[in-house]
Amino acid sequence: MSRKSVFFAALAAFFIFLLFSFSLLIFRTLAGGHKDEPVSGEGVGVVEVKGMILDSKETVRQLRYFLKQENMKAVVLRVDSPGGVVAPSQEISDEVRKFAEKKKIIVSMGALAASGGYYISAPATMIYANPGTITASIGVILKLSNIEALMDKVGIKSYALKTGKYKDSGSPFRELAPDEMAMLQSVIDNTHEQFIRAVAAGRRIPVEDVRRIADGRILSGEQAKALKLVDRLGTMQDAVEEAGRQAGIKGDPEIIHAPKKKINYMDILIEGAENLYNGGAGRTAGGMRLMYEAE
Repeated sequence: MSRKSVFFAALAAFFIFLLFSFSLLIFRTLAGGHKDEPVSGEGVGVVEVKGMILDSKETVRQLRYFLKQENMKAVVLRVDSPGGVVAPSQEISDEVRKFAEKKKIIVSMGALAASGGYYISAPATMIYANPGTITASIGVILKLSNIEALMDKVGIKSYALKTGKYKDSGSPFRELAPDEMAMLQSVIDNTHEQFIRAVAAGRRIPVEDVRRIADGRILSGEQAKALKLVDRLGTMQDAVEEAGRQAGIKGDPEIIHAPKKKINYMDILIEGAENLYNGGAGRTAGGMRLMYEAE
């Protein structure tokens, strides 16, 4: 089989995988969510953040829903995520901060609440983690690829017309120049500093204390508690009970989920098409995306 045949076969397989992933996304969206549940009295709301943080809209919607409910005095934010794209993580974190200024919000960390998963947890009223929860990973990563050599082997040339020398920085079709590397590193460093300041403010600990451990290292829940990144060790049920106590609820609090969002099928199709075109949510110019992600 010729090199071109191998290349195009691999390309076809890649697009088949994308089509399958898009179909799975639609299925999960249609099948997911919680039904409306009657509220008989004061209760504790539960908002779940699972998997990669690629978008903030649904989490923000649920938090705002609970904030408006007068009989809802506290919320548990269940986080089981390796992190995700920078901007959505920051948007959720900001919403958690605003929520905590008016009502109690208790984080319950699952198996993994690292990087962006920790970023959205930091401003909460209180953080619970299991002893073996993987958390922290305070850092930023920008992943780039270079397929210039592969393109040369199959005889494909790539050209870019641009308005400035940095417009196609990070292009996979050519090497990254030293000045481009410095420019991108400055962006990463600045975003990292934003992460450090957010953790320090949310946890009310000195910036320098955060900076000493903000090198991307992961920590167990037990280690994070010793460093004041986590308040208590405990389960989801412990977090729910604590939320009930802080809300002044006597007895076992009723657990309430936000009403299911109405599905807009056109939005799903448009979002899927955009993701296929852009190569994934959170892409920046040049095909890059900054990530608060645990490796």
